[in-house]
Amino acid sequence: MVKYTLPTLSLALTLSQTTAFTAPHKIHQRHAVRQTSSLYSTETPLAPLTQWGSPIADILSAHNEMQSKPLEFAPTISALDVGLKSDDLEGQLEYVKKNKAEIKQRMVDCGAVIFRDFDLMKEQEGFVKFYEGTHIALLLDVPITSHTNLDNLSPLFNPKALGMKTCLDPLHSVSARPTVDGSKDSPVYEAVNKESRKNFFIGMHNEFVGTRAPRAAAFVCFKAAETGGEFLIADGRAIFRDLKKDVVDKLYSRNIRYSVMELPFFGWVDGLPEFMKPGVMDVVKGVVSAAINSKVDFSVDLQWGEGGYDNVKMLQARAPSQPPILVHPVTGEPHWFCNVHSHSSKLRKDRESIYGAERFEDGASQINKSDMFFGDDGDISDEDLQHMDEVTMKNVQFVKMTEGDVVLLDNYKCMHGRNVFDGTRKHGVAWFEGWEGEEEMKKKAETKERELISA
Repeated sequence: MVKYTLPTLSLALTLSQTTAFTAPHKIHQRHAVRQTSSLYSTETPLAPLTQWGSPIADILSAHNEMQSKPLEFAPTISALDVGLKSDDLEGQLEYVKKNKAEIKQRMVDCGAVIFRDFDLMKEQEGFVKFYEGTHIALLLDVPITSHTNLDNLSPLFNPKALGMKTCLDPLHSVSARPTVDGSKDSPVYEAVNKESRKNFFIGMHNEFVGTRAPRAAAFVCFKAAETGGEFLIADGRAIFRDLKKDVVDKLYSRNIRYSVMELPFFGWVDGLPEFMKPGVMDVVKGVVSAAINSKVDFSVDLQWGEGGYDNVKMLQARAPSQPPILVHPVTGEPHWFCNVHSHSSKLRKDRESIYGAERFEDGASQINKSDMFFGDDGDISDEDLQHMDEVTMKNVQFVKMTEGDVVLLDNYKCMHGRNVFDGTRKHGVAWFEGWEGEEEMKKKAETKERELISA
């Protein structure tokens, strides 16, 4: 049995470099915005670091306040309702330009905005025009980067649509998510359309990988599935509001942590003589841990597990402890920011009785298996998991998108997922590190908060 140690360990180390949770080790640069001249170049940045914000001093008081607060979530803007013909592409683009500040404010205040009847976004080119930021209007003799303050150069720019600031996919440094048009430089990524994953219900989650989370996203439908495939959204404020107080208190006081990867390659350890097992397991754990932690910008804790999905000995990688409830980066509202619905092994197993077994067929899929625990590694009870599932599904909105429909969402306040489907589904997503006018929104929110306190 010992003869399998080195090749198996080598496989584990190789595969550990391609897991979905891994945070970037070094910056990978690529051009995702078209150049208007040889002097104008923009490098698409990595997804921004997660904004964990300040701790909530009294979580139960915040919970009480949220229960008495009226919430508006995901309003719809129809081209027809605002007096535009569905095929008036120029008129639709002009509408977005003129109303971009209000649209982005509604995204922040309401978590998401749903666009319908806009033929503009039926093709990728129009979709990019819909969300893109400013483009240079004059030739400059200085380079423009993602960190350039465009407000200082506003006289040199023509306004373009929403003014969202594109960033790379959060998985960029560890896994190449396919793009809609197949180009590696495309800013529009596939949104889990594979036929092999059609019976996999994607649970509700906020998009973040390792230490990085986009501030916003735009999900677009280029072709709807024949059956199912709805895009799912949920208000994180409402989920926080509807959880039981004792569950809120337990989760927030103990924090949570995710198991983000399993390495199910160590069944051979069970065949070793008993006196050899402790030493071999320590060496294997140490080597694999060093390999993984050299590739990420946060500490990963490896733990031996018995069984796992395939009932073999495996190493489970757990991410650092983190809070399940955050204050919003702009509005300061407390909201649920916890991916238990998508990450819990129990909840996914429960869904198998409805949708069928998960189809973990390739090596990467076998590794990218997740679970969730308390921040101190304690198990979360089935009763609490079931409660979180019920509250989440109570607040899920099934959005049946048709060609050209877009859901623009705030990645902190709004969770998303995807229903199972049959047929061919082609949805895309663009990720944003922020948007033009975001700092002004923050200042307005801070001023409003000070006025309320002093009133």
